[in-house]
Amino acid sequence: MAWSSLFCATMVLSGAATILGAQPPASQVSEYSGHGQWHEIPTAPAAELIDDPTLDRVERLIDAHQISDAHQLLSPWLKQNPNAPDRDRGLFLLAEIYFQQDDRLTAFYHLDELMDKYPSSRFFAASLQKQYEIADAFLSGYKRKFLGLHVLSAEEEGIEMLYRVQERSPGSALAERALLRSADYYFRTSQFDLAADAYGAFARAYPRSPDVSYVKLREAFSSLAQFRGVRYDATPLLDARSQFLEVLDKYPELAAQENVKDRVERIDNTLADKLYITGEFYVRTHKPVAAAYVYRYMLQKYPQAPVAGTVRTALAHLPAEALNTLPPPPDSDNFFPTTEPGPEGAQ
Repeated sequence: MAWSSLFCATMVLSGAATILGAQPPASQVSEYSGHGQWHEIPTAPAAELIDDPTLDRVERLIDAHQISDAHQLLSPWLKQNPNAPDRDRGLFLLAEIYFQQDDRLTAFYHLDELMDKYPSSRFFAASLQKQYEIADAFLSGYKRKFLGLHVLSAEEEGIEMLYRVQERSPGSALAERALLRSADYYFRTSQFDLAADAYGAFARAYPRSPDVSYVKLREAFSSLAQFRGVRYDATPLLDARSQFLEVLDKYPELAAQENVKDRVERIDNTLADKLYITGEFYVRTHKPVAAAYVYRYMLQKYPQAPVAGTVRTALAHLPAEALNTLPPPPDSDNFFPTTEPGPEGAQ
């Protein structure tokens, strides 16, 4: 079941996006087919509230932590009663047995079977919650067994499981938690590109969530972490600046706690340094007009940056033909040359 992190992230985000489309009436069981469309799927009748002596005994054995005895009693019941009206209860108890036996993956599969075959089951919500707990444990470092030892990581499985939770309950509080848990996992494991995408998807899908301020801040940090240095693409830095400014505007108390204003100032100074290095590159490659344009833009945009004095000196040493050209227009916001020096100062 292990998928690559990138593919799993795509699935997580696409699952979150379904809540933005039309939702089916609560009385119907439907499946999302894309482009805002839902179609009805065949459903099994809801399980009746029946007392079954065998299942009652299985449940008592589980409560008493006599898991092996419970399994031996339940397995033949499930084989002999494939069409029992309370088979969903049997599957739920089977999943609980595997859960307590530390076989979380098999437990997840049986919960999946329950929800696939009995979408109207009274155990549906509990099954979904249990699946979330299994996924959360995997992402928190819980290992699968191999030769009796907990040694196999299951983090990718955990991400896929959270996607399944979102897919089964679009727009629910549990789907909201699942998407946020995925984003936090990516952030914790330094997969900042995936974290930024997941946090952005959360903010769009749940704009009224009480966690949205935290999400916006984490999105900004994720963008900032993707910036590799002044000789590389400035897009992550510009994204982070815009996102920090949004936090500063909408959540001033959080911004004060996290020193967001100082972070924006440091970003501006870094952008100024990047423009200076870009101008120097144009000087070295005998493009003084381009150098003058970049220097002037830097002084216009970041006049208080520490590098401003150096830039003024460099600008004054350019030939007259460059100094006689027109300066950047005053409304040239977030301008950066499309051709920039690479890591070693080459195109």
